[in-house]
Amino acid sequence: MKRLLILSVIAATAFAAGCRRNNSEFVTVALSDAFSTFDTLTTEKSDAAAERIRNLFFNSLVRKNESFDYVGELAKEIKTSDDGKSITFVLREGVKFHDGKTLSSADVKYTFDELIRTKGYKSFSYFDVVNKQSTPHITSIETPDPLTVVFNIQKPALKNQLLSNLVATPIIAEGTAGQQKQQPSGTGPFKFVAFDASQNIVELEAFADHWEGAPKVAKLRIKTVPDASALQAELQTGGVDIAPMPSNLPPDTLNALKGLGILNVEQYDGSNIQYLGFNTTSPPLDNPKIRQAIGYAVDREKIIRELLSGQAKIANSILPEASWAYSAGTVYAYDPSKAKQLLSEAGYKNEPITFKFSSGNAAYSSYAQAIQSMLVAAGFNIQIETLDPNTIRENLAKGQFQMNTAVWVGGNQDPLFLKDLFTTAKIPSAEVACCNRARYSNPEVDKLIDDAVNETDKAKAKELYVKAWEIISRDLPLYPLWYPSNMVISNKRIGNAKIGPSGDWTFLKDITVSQ
Repeated sequence: MKRLLILSVIAATAFAAGCRRNNSEFVTVALSDAFSTFDTLTTEKSDAAAERIRNLFFNSLVRKNESFDYVGELAKEIKTSDDGKSITFVLREGVKFHDGKTLSSADVKYTFDELIRTKGYKSFSYFDVVNKQSTPHITSIETPDPLTVVFNIQKPALKNQLLSNLVATPIIAEGTAGQQKQQPSGTGPFKFVAFDASQNIVELEAFADHWEGAPKVAKLRIKTVPDASALQAELQTGGVDIAPMPSNLPPDTLNALKGLGILNVEQYDGSNIQYLGFNTTSPPLDNPKIRQAIGYAVDREKIIRELLSGQAKIANSILPEASWAYSAGTVYAYDPSKAKQLLSEAGYKNEPITFKFSSGNAAYSSYAQAIQSMLVAAGFNIQIETLDPNTIRENLAKGQFQMNTAVWVGGNQDPLFLKDLFTTAKIPSAEVACCNRARYSNPEVDKLIDDAVNETDKAKAKELYVKAWEIISRDLPLYPLWYPSNMVISNKRIGNAKIGPSGDWTFLKDITVSQ
């Protein structure tokens, strides 16, 4: 009731200010978390917030459509050689970079040369590491003419993995790697204008020569607003025009904002995965029965119904249900008696388990505390620790955690993600930067996933992935919680704010503005 009263008071006093702000030349977009870099090509660390901004400045050779199939983006045609070891990309003609340069095959080759040379974290996805020996997927890149790029790969089965990795790799112009950290420049729908580092605010303008046509919005301002109360006020006073997927706003706040009638609050199906992560090398979580007990002790239906206001769907896999390789595996229906039984069998002696998550995120805090309460009721000793996002990322990479919660954005739409998350070769180390933060290692899973990745028959590959997930879901190094709905809040002057299942920000180029 108190929150509703505050919202109503703000709404009542916001009309005049809102009208004045609506004449602004900028459309202001709220980002819930501060980003660490503009350069997602050569950076050493993953950053979900930076990836959202990447989609505004850059394009990739390949993108995913609404069915999560790979289609060309900067490539208008993708051809595979008869032996399956050469993938040819024919580039779109007349694509312009923000500096006016025309895209060519030399730019694509330069991009990948820089990615590998600088050992950016995304480069590790283009290698297999076995016994500290690194084998590249790509043997060479050829540029037979300005519009043709040929990727030669080690074996035919790597084609799908190549396409998957290409989606997240931004193409930059030859010779521009050094400027990307301060002044990002690509072929994307918006051009960089200015950056206020002290406020974490980025200003962009529509790229008139964008190959898909200029965005309908002339100027964007990306404004980091991590505080939930501040974001509510900004939305209602017109300081922020649109907040895509505001992870720092609890669902009841979203409902309250919708009830005021001054904002659009839209809900779309999402494919990203909210999860509990476990460090499988840290006692007592090194015992699978302890992790399984956690799975049975969490009442996800209650959390979704009462805390998330129905703005999510229970997940039994890291893959979205629309994925061709989806299977539920072991389903952890709420069963506190079974959780207590497993704890007894595991010989749990009330050892403390530290549960880490990002500070300043009201939504995370709400359901994390509910999970803590449920686990305590089942007999666990759970201690919450909140840290800033950058510290959390460092802790996870170094294995300095026991249990955490976060969301995987985008990567979980392809079963290849199982390789990154759950194979021994992907445990973070000096050689590997991503992504098996759980430190999970199971030789049988390693073989099944390796066989699946190398299987060119899709039906046979699915069988292998299903078997792998059966084992992984039983061992539970990572517990899928739910697929969060993709929520978008905007003021009434914003139209066509239709976000896709993956939750990326490409939809911003299609929004409309009425004065």
